[in-house]
Order: sequence, then structure tokens, then C-alpha cells
Amino acid sequence: MQGTLREGLGPRLSALDRRTLLVCSFILAAALGQMNFTGDQVLRVLAKNDEQLSLLRDLEGLKPLKVDFWRGPARPSLPVDMRVPYSELKDVKDYLESHGLAYSIMIKDIQVLLDQEREAMAKSRRLERSTSSFSYSSYHTLEEIYSWIDSFVTEHANIVSKIQIGQSFENRSILVLKFSTGGFQRQAIWIDTGIHSREWITHATGIWTADKIVSEYGKDCILTNILDTMDIFLEIVSNPDGFAFTHSMNRLWRKNKSSRPGVACIGVDLNRNWKSGFGGNGSNDNPCSETYHGPYPHSEPEVSAIVKFITDHGNIKALISIHSYSQMLMYPYGYSLEPVSSEEELCNLSKSAVQALYKVHGMKYVYGSISTTLYVASGVTVDWAYDSGIKYSFSFELRDTGQYGFLLPATQIIPTAQETWMAIRTIMIHTLNHPY
Repeated sequence: MQGTLREGLGPRLSALDRRTLLVCSFILAAALGQMNFTGDQVLRVLAKNDEQLSLLRDLEGLKPLKVDFWRGPARPSLPVDMRVPYSELKDVKDYLESHGLAYSIMIKDIQVLLDQEREAMAKSRRLERSTSSFSYSSYHTLEEIYSWIDSFVTEHANIVSKIQIGQSFENRSILVLKFSTGGFQRQAIWIDTGIHSREWITHATGIWTADKIVSEYGKDCILTNILDTMDIFLEIVSNPDGFAFTHSMNRLWRKNKSSRPGVACIGVDLNRNWKSGFGGNGSNDNPCSETYHGPYPHSEPEVSAIVKFITDHGNIKALISIHSYSQMLMYPYGYSLEPVSSEEELCNLSKSAVQALYKVHGMKYVYGSISTTLYVASGVTVDWAYDSGIKYSFSFELRDTGQYGFLLPATQIIPTAQETWMAIRTIMIHTLNHPY
């Protein structure tokens, strides 16, 4: 079936305007050293059955490194979103149509969104410089975030400190913010964002959350009670190399930047590199795959740093790992369809958190275990955390459900962070009130 164009991403361009835009985009991208995605589209396919899902999985093998699944083939009830380069569009669409796979076009031209995003960042940067301020409603580079962290810690030294827990493959600092009112090795909550580097909304949500914690302490009695009893650790940039690369070269880069002798492709999916279920379904042993799990568990410095920190601490009671997109709140397991022993409690807590989130801006999230809600995924953060004794282990998939995908406009940063905070707060309250 022929796809239908989604409206709402800007006015239609004439053929001449289109050619002019193509040329300008290529020139700008070349000058900045960035990959250009002009004409690339995101197609959405809703498979009717397992046979059609298999056909979609075959597509990745037929076009290695060409089809980039933003939402991979999981089950017939879930849409499959895939980015297709302009040069491959005809072949991919012919493949879909020849196999009776109906598709729609979610994003007509990725570069249009990227240009808008870049323009918004440049405008915000000019404003920040002129006012000597930091905008929580804008996306920022790694250097800007690390500079903000230094200023933030200095300004709120009574409650926030900075910890370097390791170094990335390319020797960048891996930083964690510690929110504490005193004490040693107190019970704590761990939050990480940005383990997949292209999910910029997660970093921005982490930054806003840090500011929310310091601004609400002493005002919000519930948060105050939490921080008077527990510490909060927040890792905003869990994949610094990959994140820097999304700004300098490839906005849609997912993995880290590790390389190995004799291996042509770069990077490991840091959310497939954990010990629990390592190498199982939902991960890939092909280094060129977006879900490549790495040579062995915790092989990546970005993962091993977290493992060492949490293990050495020994008193982390909740772990929240934040991703995008799909609007979901999930708990273990990802590597198994078998329910965990705490299934009922985690399900009820997820329901409460999603309800609290909904009350803020009316955004609907679905919830459940990773394997039954999204897909089977082995070697993920929250499975390792749960198997390591952290009962309250959760993974968010933030906005949206596919209109923008990983390219969520900066105008949605604040509302996304606001609603996510209420869900996080719900989980923290429950953790505080249900010690184990």
C-alpha cells in the first residue's frame, strides 16, 4: 500500500525550493562536518502478524547499515518505525509494498527537523550568552552541560556535589551529581539519562530534574523528607563520547564510541552490555548492529563505571534509567517473559507513577515489564539492577510516540520534564516508605 504523508511538519515546498533546500543543507552540513540526512524519511509499519514481523527483521539483513530501526519489530500490536536513507527509499518502499506491508510516512524529511533543531540551539545560545544564564528549555552540548554542572555544584554546594566515577572510551569524564543532606552511605536512589546518545530529551530532562531537586528542597515536604533520609545520584550524560558525537558529526548516533582491532564498525549499545541476560534475544553479536552487545558483559567503561559505583556503594534502593521514545514506564525483566518476584508491587507502583504523570499535561503512558510492554531486550540496565538486589528498578521511555521520535522539539523539554518528575517523585516516595 502506498504510504500517506503526515501533515504538520511545515508548509509544502515547490520543486525549486526543495532543490535549493537540498543544496543549502548539504553545504551547511559539509561546512560543519556533520552528516546530512536530507530526504531521509521515517516510515511506520504496523505488522499484522508474526510473518510480517519476520519480513521486517529480514529487511535489516537485506540492507545492513541502511535501515535504522527507531522502534524495532517486536510484536504485531506495536508499530515499527525505521529511518530510511533517501538513496534507499525506493527499494525499501518497493520491498514493503511487494510483501503487502502497509506503511505511512511519520517524518517526511529528517534534515528539516535537524535544521530547525540546530537553529533553535543557536538562538538559545546567543540569548544565554547575552544574559549570562542557562536555559532549561534548550538542548545543550556536552561542554555546555559540563560547564553548567560546575556552576550548579558551586551555587548549591550545601546540597550538591560532583563525583567522577570513571572515564569513557575516549577519556571523557563520567560525572554524577550527588544530592545529600549529610550522612555516609545512606540509602540512595540512582537516576541515569542519556545512555543512548541520540535521546537528547533525556539529558535535558535530567538537567531540569537536578534544578528541580535543589529548588524544591525545603519547600516540597515530600522531597524534603526524601532528601533528609536518602541520597539521590543523578548521571546526566551516561554516554559522553556518543553524545559529543551527536553534536559534532551524527545526530542520530546511538552507541558509545569504542573500537577494537580488526573490527570495522564502532560502538556498543550500552543498554545491551549488562550482565543479566547478556547476549540473549533482543541484542546482537554483529558489531555493526545498533544493538551490538559488546564482546563481554560490562566490557564498556561507561557501563563498568556504573556497576562499580553502585556495587561499592551497596545501599542503592531504587534505580531509574531514562530513555526515549514511546511514552512507557517499565520494570524487569527485559531478557525474560517470566514475571519477577516483585511483579505485583512494581506493576502497582508503575500504575501510580503513570497516573501522577498524566495529571500534569494529560500525557498517556503505558506500563508493564519490558519484555511484555516493549520487546525482549537482553543485557539491559534495569535487569542487572534488579538481579543485583535493587528491587525498585524502572526504565522510562519519554515523549513522544513517533511524530518526532528522537528529534523532539526543545519546546517540549519543560513539559516532558515536569510530568516525568511527578512519576519519579512517586517512585521515590514509595521507596522511602517501603524499606527492604
